[in-house]
Amino acid sequence: MKQKKQIVVFLVLFVVAATFWFWYFDRDKPTVTAGAVSVAQTYQLHSVENPQLHIDRLAAARKPEYKYAGRNIFSAIAPPPPSKEPDKEVSKREPVGPQPDPIPPPPTLPPNLKFFGYGTVPNGMARRAFFTDGEDVYIVSEGEILLNRYRILKVNNTNLEFEEISSGRRSTVMLEDKEPGPSS
Repeated sequence: MKQKKQIVVFLVLFVVAATFWFWYFDRDKPTVTAGAVSVAQTYQLHSVENPQLHIDRLAAARKPEYKYAGRNIFSAIAPPPPSKEPDKEVSKREPVGPQPDPIPPPPTLPPNLKFFGYGTVPNGMARRAFFTDGEDVYIVSEGEILLNRYRILKVNNTNLEFEEISSGRRSTVMLEDKEPGPSS
């Protein structure tokens, strides 16, 4: 009895699947109604006065000539009108357009921070720089960051090259020699 129920369920599912299968493929066929008009029948050609190629226009488009008109074609700002007076000195002319910002001075370490020495680790290749800030001493290797603001680039025998992280500007600071204190 159990096997008969399975066969009946299988047949019912087969009939439902076959119905959906034929319905799906039957939908793809175009249906034509009595009042339908195709697009090709209603399309009208555009009228063109002269269907010939305009060779003279093509030749002119292939040979453009740029003639300088005294203006930068890549700038949106128009040049000032020419003055009626002749220029006495060319050096007194002011540049036209937006002025670039002046070059900022090279970065400097804070005045209380002193570079007083360098050293190396016997097993390592990177040199280390020694800084003092009053009572605090900082030991920073090449490539590391000092005070979350400066990256140490190169430690030399007499100077130190560093980069300000925020602006990318580079500078050099000299090794400060401390005079030996009075011996007691």
